[in-house]
Amino acid sequence: MKSVHAAALGALLLAAGAAQAQNPAPASSATGHARALLARCPQCGTVQSVHAEKRKGDGGALGVVGGALVGGLLGHQVGGGTGKTLATVGGAAAGAYAGNEVQKQVNSRQVWVTRVRMQDGSERSFEHANKPGWGTGHIVKVLDNGTLAQP
Repeated sequence: MKSVHAAALGALLLAAGAAQAQNPAPASSATGHARALLARCPQCGTVQSVHAEKRKGDGGALGVVGGALVGGLLGHQVGGGTGKTLATVGGAAAGAYAGNEVQKQVNSRQVWVTRVRMQDGSERSFEHANKPGWGTGHIVKVLDNGTLAQP
């Protein structure tokens, strides 16, 4: 009988611990500190999200010329007479476009975007080259140069 009570008590404690882990108590002192900081700092806001995005790089002459050469050579293999000339010109134009797009992909980069809700309710987005040191819910300050910092 004691082992049944001990097992029931153990299961009850385990269930209570799991419920506490799923619903932790709010950090009221941290929330109060954040509200006080926002009240004193009109340039501050709350981070809504931080995520990585891919940005296309710049195209250039290398991609355009390389693509045009390859496209022109491939177009030249098609047709005969006037059709061959049209295919060569069309292939060169399509190749120039494709080469430029390939170069943009090769030169692409990853940026980190932080979305911030300001005190007036507006939302602003900021891009960073490296992953920032803050996350959702953190308070950040918008500096004069348009970048973000932790206050």
